[in-house]
Amino acid sequence: MNAYAPILVLGALGAGFAIFSVVTGMLVGPKRYNRAKQEAYECGIEPTPQPSGGGRFPIKYYLTAMLFIVFDIEIVFLYPWAVTFDALGLFGLVEMLLFALTVFVAYAYVWRRGGLEWD
Repeated sequence: MNAYAPILVLGALGAGFAIFSVVTGMLVGPKRYNRAKQEAYECGIEPTPQPSGGGRFPIKYYLTAMLFIVFDIEIVFLYPWAVTFDALGLFGLVEMLLFALTVFVAYAYVWRRGGLEWD
């Protein structure tokens, strides 16, 4: 149990700070409610009615999400490789180059489909 005590204390401190911040913000913060604050979004743009089944999303939305996931996965694999780069040697370098090549294939696909054009 002694090994987990610092982790439990840190977790308790984090939870305590979060609860303290939320409660203090509710008690001390300004309360100026108006029609815009009660809307779902506070961006200032009036919401437009949507069809009952929901609207169609443009392909750029999906391409952007796919590009984010591809590069997010690449970064997750790149950190451990960078840490053990010296131990892996030439084998690790070749494997990472093949992995990066597959990532760039996905990047080229998104680029060709127009997912990087922000009109």
